[in-house]
Amino acid sequence: MQLFRFDQLAGRTIDRFDSVNATISRIMRTPGSVQIGCIHLGEAGVVGYHPAVCPQLFLVVNGEGWVCDEDQKRVRVGPGQAAFWTTGEGHESGSEAGMTAIIIEGEGLDPASFMPQIDS
Repeated sequence: MQLFRFDQLAGRTIDRFDSVNATISRIMRTPGSVQIGCIHLGEAGVVGYHPAVCPQLFLVVNGEGWVCDEDQKRVRVGPGQAAFWTTGEGHESGSEAGMTAIIIEGEGLDPASFMPQIDS
């Protein structure tokens, strides 16, 4: 067995898009260009508004916060909930008290094939 870390201290600061109090710990990248990482948002943390470079699934695993898309209307999210953005879709995420999310990015992602949707 091997043990690995993906906590906040193992990550790097996200400093693009006017982000605040946000880090990302890279977990893996497959040969097919699927990337997996863990976003850590601290108090008043924000990953600033930017377009998705490819389909992106944002899976909240701890804490709570908000996500938005191009309409910039904030939607509350918590553990066990996910947001999905398509290629080019503008989006932002943040938290007042802190939130941790696993990020999966890559072509061919289709969470609607497997996960139940939340009515908005």
